[in-house]
Amino acid sequence: MGAALVGAFGLLIGSFLNVVIYRVPLGKSIVSPPSACGNCGHEVRGYDNIPVLSWLILRGKCRDCAAPISVRYPLVELAGAAAFGLVAWRFLPAVFEADGGAALAAGIVQLVAFLYFAAISIALALIDLDHHRLPNAIVLPGYIVAAVLFTVAAALTGAWVPLAIAAVGALATGALYLVIALARPGGMGMGDVKLAGVAGFFLGWLGVPELVLGTVAAFILGGVYGVGMLLAGRGRRSAIAFGPWLLAGAWVAILAAGPVVSAYLSLFGIN
Repeated sequence: MGAALVGAFGLLIGSFLNVVIYRVPLGKSIVSPPSACGNCGHEVRGYDNIPVLSWLILRGKCRDCAAPISVRYPLVELAGAAAFGLVAWRFLPAVFEADGGAALAAGIVQLVAFLYFAAISIALALIDLDHHRLPNAIVLPGYIVAAVLFTVAAALTGAWVPLAIAAVGALATGALYLVIALARPGGMGMGDVKLAGVAGFFLGWLGVPELVLGTVAAFILGGVYGVGMLLAGRGRRSAIAFGPWLLAGAWVAILAAGPVVSAYLSLFGIN
């Protein structure tokens, strides 16, 4: 029930993310002017701005000029719902099982932190796919948000070791990506380097296994995609946006590190 409610809130966040994905790469404000049809310029009415439902009622067309509205808009809203629901599924138990007010507050702070990371993950993945850019306006605040929220959670529960691992994780993953970027200019951008540090912060908070798995999974997923592009005859002509794979690897670790690590260890007879 709790995950469903958080997922419903994710629909609203997904609607806002559509604005972020479109406007931030263009250097436009995300708060004004109000959303409008890109064809006729009419402002979108409030009752036409209900996530998913409005697109279905309007049959994917502007009410005023009947210009088509991309199906990506409701898909991003649904992605927001799914992402928030999964984060709630992963982190709400720590809130419900908290023993005492401090642990409860820390659990809520941790949940908020990963909901934030889910939201920026969707925005950054799509912006990178569209523009091959990871805007500083979205990436850099991630360091501040992670540092503040995880420090609060650590102060509430005394979890200073996870906070230290998170800080080391941010530095280590950022340094790894920086070495790769410098060793192969053009193969990886500085946006990837900065985003890697943010991902390392969130993964490190959860632990070393999550940090290692998230880093390795990103390269595996990106490598598989790159091979697929080569086999399709497109890899040598098309630049590959690595941000989505960096984020996908992080979320594999966040949501499934336990089962994945256990499965890997079982291959060597280690329980």
